[in-house]
Amino acid sequence: MKVLIADKFEKVGIDGLKELGCRVVSLPDLTAEGLPAALKEHDPHILIVRSTRVTAPAIASGTSLSLIIRAGAGIDTIDVDAASDRGVFVSNCPGKNSIAVAELVMGLLLACDRRIPDQVADLRAGRWNKAEYSKARGLYGRTLGIVGLGQIGREIAVRAQGFGMHVAAWSRHLTHAEADRLRVRYCQTPLEVARVSDAVSINVAASADTRNLVNDEFLAAMRPGAYLINTSRGSVVEEQALARAIREKGIRAGLDVYQIEPAGGTGAFEDPIVREPGVYGTHHVGASTEQAQVAIAHEVIRIVQEFMDSGNVPNVVNRLARSSATHVLAVRHRNRPGVLADVFRVLADRQINVEEVENIIYHGAHATCARIHLDGAPDAAALEAIRRTNENIISVELAEIDHKARSHD
Repeated sequence: MKVLIADKFEKVGIDGLKELGCRVVSLPDLTAEGLPAALKEHDPHILIVRSTRVTAPAIASGTSLSLIIRAGAGIDTIDVDAASDRGVFVSNCPGKNSIAVAELVMGLLLACDRRIPDQVADLRAGRWNKAEYSKARGLYGRTLGIVGLGQIGREIAVRAQGFGMHVAAWSRHLTHAEADRLRVRYCQTPLEVARVSDAVSINVAASADTRNLVNDEFLAAMRPGAYLINTSRGSVVEEQALARAIREKGIRAGLDVYQIEPAGGTGAFEDPIVREPGVYGTHHVGASTEQAQVAIAHEVIRIVQEFMDSGNVPNVVNRLARSSATHVLAVRHRNRPGVLADVFRVLADRQINVEEVENIIYHGAHATCARIHLDGAPDAAALEAIRRTNENIISVELAEIDHKARSHD
């Protein structure tokens, strides 16, 4: 199986893929603009990326492309809809960078409180200004609010508690019981987090629901002089609103992500938010520790190995949670060639689409049971035609899918 790595990737990952028998092409300096041509030239089965943007034209350029792996957690740099339209799996590596991001959050929090970058700049310029920088508030006993208590958010909570901070949190699926177990204050909404906290860390995925989550209303709810930390995605923060809050309320911000970021690893940076006093920025490097990248490399190897061995894709993000199938046709048959082809022919003649197929083989490999999910119900004549279409068919049964029961599984 051929693999194209269109980004920087740990050597342990490249070596591990080669040990699986993959033919690996590594192009660490490839840009989003150059990706379509590279996919057309090398025609890989698997594409691995970190920050390189994967567009619809790029996906269409690889005729053999079956799987795209994001060597990280977020998938907003991949056109998942385009991949789904072409039958290409998209997978990621969630949770492997949690500790790295949490560590950076604490660094940005300290930078906001002690203004470390400003102090460094003054010292390098030959200025001693102890009087100014002796006015820090301190973190001990303060409340850190966490919006999004997933794996990263939980690692942040542990570290904040280690600093002697109280933690308040909101997450879509957070319960009172889980909040008590984690020793955090349960908040009903992100706005409640903003109201009760001295600093807020944003840790949500980029989506239509979270776009501009941190807006004028959210920032108005924050306490004057509070700190905002964003290591999730730039789209989550409305930067013009943040700039106003910095000037009018003395908000300080620690940002690792921005609405405007260069497509590659280097380039001009034009986002005006970093020129606001009280903004301490890093270069979207939350996951960029050696520990995190090695862990992600091992996860990529695991995904590729399972895909090669079984066709299954761990962490797949674009498999339909529930198909439009309304009925299941169970066909028990002898394990002979052509049986299912005859069944599908009958269904096709009646314009009934096959949504999913599971073929279960029994001990001894003499018989199997095909469970065929259909978008409609074959009538009695069709069922009889299926029974008679092949002498190796043992039985045919039709059942309606109870979607309500499935939704509670």
